[in-house]
Amino acid sequence: MTGKIPDHYSGGGNLADRIARDLRAKGLEPAELATADFEALDEFHFRGRAATLELASQMRLTARSEVLDIGSGLGGVARTIAQTAGCHVTGIDLTPELCAAAAEISGWLGLSEKTLFLQGDATDLPFADNSFDAAITVHAAMNIAAKDRMYAEARRVLRPGGRFAIFDILQGEGGEIIFPVPWAAEPSISYLARPKEMETLLRAAGFKLLHSTDSTSESLRWLEQRAAGTGPSPLVPVTTRLLFGDGYTLMVQNQLRALRERRMLTCGFLCSA
Repeated sequence: MTGKIPDHYSGGGNLADRIARDLRAKGLEPAELATADFEALDEFHFRGRAATLELASQMRLTARSEVLDIGSGLGGVARTIAQTAGCHVTGIDLTPELCAAAAEISGWLGLSEKTLFLQGDATDLPFADNSFDAAITVHAAMNIAAKDRMYAEARRVLRPGGRFAIFDILQGEGGEIIFPVPWAAEPSISYLARPKEMETLLRAAGFKLLHSTDSTSESLRWLEQRAAGTGPSPLVPVTTRLLFGDGYTLMVQNQLRALRERRMLTCGFLCSA
């Protein structure tokens, strides 16, 4: 089943080249841009960069911190943390195409020394015990059935006292998800947990749960603004349509319905190892 996940996110292949061509067609040179210019593409999780900064502020980071981003995608979360905290961030993702594009974008933005992107499995992390001071995962666990192994691995690679920040999409009480959505074109690669299940999984993995939040209402407002074109607009029109094509419009419509009917929730969890 995991083979379907890279296929879903590969964007048709040669993703970094297609991003560069799209930018140059608009008269823009990738290496002359800033991290914020890529937000609509590389931080397309709910509430975008604002959510990333909110999570990072809870992680007690310093310039000497070693941070792990689990399910790092195109690397936007990792780059934002590396740039704002001054620390090094390692991202791991199952999809080789995303890892390659993430590294290329970091090169354009002068952040190659602060970020590293590796292809790998969140349920079998290729790191020694106690390797990281903090970890983060944003909109990744929806594609992972073995969440018990994912969180146990996160706990294993964190140093004692290290913080683990999670922002994910969960199953709500309003009914089943209607597909397609950005993380899954059909149900076979979608594995949404419920809030109480998440708390149980995290504690079973050995984490102390510091607090949890339900930001579904805020996510709905954010997506409504984006869908209507009234929300904050990045300077550069590089968007998730490069990943999902014309089908992205229907994905957004399905997410709007799911949020309004609470079929889908967006929740955050802050834990300590």
